This record gives sequence, structure tokens and C-alpha cells, in this order.
Amino acid sequence: MIRRLALAGCAALLLAGCSATDDDTPVGASADGSFPTSVENCGEKVTVDAAPQRIVSLNQGTTEVLLSLGLADRMVGTATWTDPVLDSLGADNEKVKRLADNAPSFEAVLAEEPDFVTASFSSTLGKGGVATRKQFADFGVPTYLAPSDCEGKVANGGDGARDQPVTLDAVYKEIDQIAQLTGVPDKGTALVDDLKAKVTAARDSVHVKDVSVLYWFANSESPYMAGCCGAPGIIDRELGLHNVFDDTTDEWPQINWEVVADRNPDVLVIGDLTRKSQTAETAEAKIAFLESNPVTREMDAVKNKRYIEVTGAEMNPSLRTVYGIQTVADGLKKLGLAD
Repeated sequence: MIRRLALAGCAALLLAGCSATDDDTPVGASADGSFPTSVENCGEKVTVDAAPQRIVSLNQGTTEVLLSLGLADRMVGTATWTDPVLDSLGADNEKVKRLADNAPSFEAVLAEEPDFVTASFSSTLGKGGVATRKQFADFGVPTYLAPSDCEGKVANGGDGARDQPVTLDAVYKEIDQIAQLTGVPDKGTALVDDLKAKVTAARDSVHVKDVSVLYWFANSESPYMAGCCGAPGIIDRELGLHNVFDDTTDEWPQINWEVVADRNPDVLVIGDLTRKSQTAETAEAKIAFLESNPVTREMDAVKNKRYIEVTGAEMNPSLRTVYGIQTVADGLKKLGLAD
């Protein structure tokens, strides 16, 4: 009964917000310069009738896209963070209410009277997450899901397998479509151009030959290691690296340490996460585990302390993956494994 009453109250607030007119609402521009505008997104058609003014982002990835597009003043909530925001976005991010460090409740999101909701993962915007897209649609709220979490996936949502490697084109598509739906297409184009230039600079900054890597995201008991085809695969392809677990199409398979030690990679790329939902989240905790565990401490990379620390966000398919390419390139140079 309490849940029904809460939703009813949120619905009343939301309907009031939707029915109100606002003379200060900017006209904005879609791909062809007008609203309403629509995009095809993960099997659904997303239509917005006017430039959204009360946006909630349910994941760090889409939050950083929105902030990079200069939309902080139109955001009323963020959630589900693994890392600090990019330094360049810090001031704008401080202006936006954080609904939760992890997943907020559906009621908490509706209480902000959103007119547009974005997410990076269907595990957040889907069954078992904050709410399904249909649940938001029932309240008149359009939603957008990052294409990287649905296109090329065998199992949609969570840490599913892929039948096609994710590429930066999916990230660029996300930026372009969010920019269109929020009425700032020119800013989307400029952001994509900037990211492409960063990729080129990172790729051209190193020459790598015959270097094998392993990507460890989180959890020391049943560790999540990167398979072939998620965001770490983008880093591999751009820098010419070999992932020792590129024989699995699962994005983040959980692999026991005996198998990890047997693969014996040259370098360990380890996530330095600030969230607190798994064991060994920080890089410090991961390295302490690696150097004390009787199985992992015998690995060549551990004996020689060949670690590259990256943020969790850089290992997720997002604009931060571009920064991850540079982070790994710089790490390889410091370790003497690249020219």
C-alpha cells in the first residue's frame, strides 16, 4: 500500500510538471533543427516533444555525456557511480543532485519530476534495476539506453556475452543521439570530434609489440576479468595489445585465480574503483591481494609489479574509454613495454 501511495504521489507531481507550460523553455534544435524529434534506441523509438528540462541520469556514463554537452543546468539527478567524475566536469557535477551512489529507488527518481531519463546499462534501466522503460513510459517519461549495452549483445543487460565487439562508434552514437534529443546537436558533434582526436593522439603516442594484458575490474573472491569484446577490447585494438582472455565473448566472466595465473599476462590492468559494492574495489586492495595470494604472487606481472591503474569508468563503454586508451598507453611507456 505504501508503495502504491508513493507512486501515486509521484505520478501527481509528474503529471503536474508535464502539463505546466514554461515560457522560459528553450526552443533547442534536433538533427533537423526542430522538435519533436525521435531516435531509434535499443529496439524502441524515443520521442521528445521539446528540449528536456529535468533530466535524470541513472549511470555515470550517461551523466558524463550530459555534463560534457553542457547540460548540468537541465539535470535534476544522477546515480550509480564507480569513480569520481572527470576533473573537467567537477564544477558542473557539483550543481547536480546525487540521488544515490548506487541505484536509487523508482520513487526517488519520480520525485524529481523528470522529463527524460538516461542510463548506460539495462541492468539499471530494466527488470531488476531502478525500473523498466515501460514503467517510466507509463508515467510519460521518455528514456534512453546507451547503444553499447544492447547492440551486438547476445544477452541484453548486465554482463552478458557479445556476438559483436563493442566499438567507439557505439559511444559516438550515444553522444550524437543524446545531443539530438536534448537539442544540442552541434555540441554533440564537437564532443565526438574531440574524442576522436584524443584516440588518435593516444594511439600515435606508443608503439607496442607482443604485449599481453589482463583486465581486472572487481572482486577478489570471484574476480571479474574482461573478455574479448567489451570496452577493454577497444583499448586492445587501438594499442595493439593481446588480452589473455580474448577467447571468451562474455564481457566480464568470473574466472578463478588458478586459470588467471596459468595465462600469466605481461601486464595487469586493474580497476581503481571508489564504489563499495564488491571486494577489492580499489587498486590498492587489488595489489595487496595479488602480492599476498600464494597463487597470484608467482605471476610474472606481480613479481615485477607491472600494474596499470585505470578507473572503473574507463573500463566501461563510455566516453571515459577514450581516456582509458591514453591511461594504458602512458602506463605501458612507464613500464618500458612501449616506445
